[in-house]
Amino acid sequence: QVQLVESGGGLVQPGGSLRLSCAASGSISSIYAMGWYRQAPGKRRELVATVTSGGKANYADSVKGRFTISRDNAKNTVYLQMNSLQPEDTAVYYCTAELYSDYGEDLRSWGQGTQVTISS
Repeated sequence: QVQLVESGGGLVQPGGSLRLSCAASGSISSIYAMGWYRQAPGKRRELVATVTSGGKANYADSVKGRFTISRDNAKNTVYLQMNSLQPEDTAVYYCTAELYSDYGEDLRSWGQGTQVTISS
């Protein structure tokens, strides 16, 4: 069993900032990638950003220059610093981890999601 627990969502005004965190726990041998996706009402889930265990980051074009993903490998935790937030960033943000379990399984796990709302 692997659990991903997100925190840090909320309501902010346009131009504001938020920092999301996601901690992975359970039967984890190693995590080779972690990331964030988001899903707005009526839209498909989309990639926001990912980061490998070596620190290589990948961003959606819509968030480049505004969002920064980072991770603490020792804590199995990934962060998403979101600046210059706009109403179109409103969505449920989901954490994901691609990992090898203690049982040798290659898994992709998802968190429950955290709501981010940008509104004045």
